[in-house]
Amino acid sequence: MFSGLNKLIKYFLPKRLFYRALIIVAAPTILLQIIVTVVFYDSIWIKANKNITRSLVAQLKAIDEVYQNDKKNLDFFTDSYKNNFNFEIGINQEIFPTSSGERRFSPMDRSLRRELKSVFGNNNYWFNTSKFKNAVEIKIRSGNDVLEFLVPKDMVSTSSVRLFVLWTTLPSLVLIIIALMFLKNQTKPLVKLAKAAERFGKGDYVNDFRASGSQEIRKAAFEFDRMAKRINRHLNQRAEMLSGISHDLRTPLTRLKLQLAMLKQKEVSDNMSKDIDEMEKMLNDYLQFAKTQATESTITINLNKFLKSIKNNFKSDNVIFNENKLDIELKGRPTALKRSFENIIQNGLTYGNKVSVETQKGNNRVLVIFEDDGPGIPEDQYKNVFKPFFRLDKSRSLNQSGVGLGLAIVEDVINSHGGNIQLGKSQYKGLQIKISLPF
Repeated sequence: MFSGLNKLIKYFLPKRLFYRALIIVAAPTILLQIIVTVVFYDSIWIKANKNITRSLVAQLKAIDEVYQNDKKNLDFFTDSYKNNFNFEIGINQEIFPTSSGERRFSPMDRSLRRELKSVFGNNNYWFNTSKFKNAVEIKIRSGNDVLEFLVPKDMVSTSSVRLFVLWTTLPSLVLIIIALMFLKNQTKPLVKLAKAAERFGKGDYVNDFRASGSQEIRKAAFEFDRMAKRINRHLNQRAEMLSGISHDLRTPLTRLKLQLAMLKQKEVSDNMSKDIDEMEKMLNDYLQFAKTQATESTITINLNKFLKSIKNNFKSDNVIFNENKLDIELKGRPTALKRSFENIIQNGLTYGNKVSVETQKGNNRVLVIFEDDGPGIPEDQYKNVFKPFFRLDKSRSLNQSGVGLGLAIVEDVINSHGGNIQLGKSQYKGLQIKISLPF
């Protein structure tokens, strides 16, 4: 039971902290306002209104009795009421109205009907509270005649309820507005920190971040800034170290190639050259994997132009780019994304004959879909191929001549951009790689 209630609350509860805090502040204020209004209405206003209405009906009853007992002095009596109480009385012999002018949901009408019915009985009274702005029209059956009254509304119902509701509602609104401004100021540093963390998660440098807000938020922001600087320093050091290692290893490999070229035994030379080429490719794969989150800056990328340039780099009709009219721009590191997309296309061409690239636009996200006609990957190996250094034993390996870093590099780059990657079966019976990126 409690689990279901908890799920229901979570479903309807706003996702943002600002609106949750606003509900926490505003809900008790509104609830208190409703309770005070209901208590006042029930215990004070209804009773006061009942007494006022009862007094008016008693006067109407007295006038009716005077009219029936002494019709000669009625003019003096009516003039007296008009001069002293602003009370107009008329007498005619018209047909008594059959349709009611009563408002169904009006507390004033209900109170007036209740008192008139108790004094004059059914079908002996008629009233209308909405015909005139400041007066109530009442008709009473008196024998064969009809007494008509035009009574000020303040003699029927008290207007203090409106004033009371106004004076209780206005401070509540002021308090909610003040709370709204305060909460917005308090949640602003959290929003700023969340955006900085999102930027950092996508590989962007956050050098312009400044801690603000309460002591707890400042401490969290300060520790985040320290963490970001340590990670950036580590990444830079790693990139520099690997660049140095790469340079140091390339030099002896180059010398070995030159020496092999001078050998007379061509078969031995060719075999050793292939091994050296393999070592160079392995070295490049290691370096690429390590540099996926290095120092490249984030810029705005037009996705259609970006993919078209990658397709043109292959200079092959076997790479098909299904261009659409969607003008999609996203934030990213172009070199890292280009390396990832080229890696996917190159492997598709290595193990198949063609690769198609298509983009689809969703809610704040874009899909980049790569499909080839190669042998594909078994479904039970989908998770494993993202592991560094994993290689398939079968013919389909995304990095057969390397060390198994192809999709590991791709996944690392895509995740660092706030996206995700999913494998499946293509329409050409090969491998489908679906990449989702925010924009």
